[in-house]
Amino acid sequence: QVQLVESGGGLVQPGGSLRLSCVASGSIFSTSMAWYRQAPGKPRELVGTITSAGSDEYAESVKGRFTISRDNAKNKMYLQMNGLKPEDTGDYLCNAGTHYSGRYYPGVWGQGTLVTVSS
Repeated sequence: QVQLVESGGGLVQPGGSLRLSCVASGSIFSTSMAWYRQAPGKPRELVGTITSAGSDEYAESVKGRFTISRDNAKNKMYLQMNGLKPEDTGDYLCNAGTHYSGRYYPGVWGQGTLVTVSS
């Protein structure tokens, strides 16, 4: 089973940018991937997904500000976050799962990386 490790979180001011990375212990070539986030006291929510072919989708709350990309040769996935808002604060988790009938099914989780947006 592949293991996932996230990095790149930190403290950023509103309006700033961060780039998160997720590295897998094995090949992700044929694997759909996703980023989730969980704010304190709130349920985990799906931020966006990317198929093995590179097709991406996003939650309405981040559309136009966040971009997911992947480098299969390096077994990595990225989350570029621009125009960050305080409500983007939370633990960001990488996931390796499955797309089926237009829906993403989560599988393996990373441990998360904390993003704090505050002045």
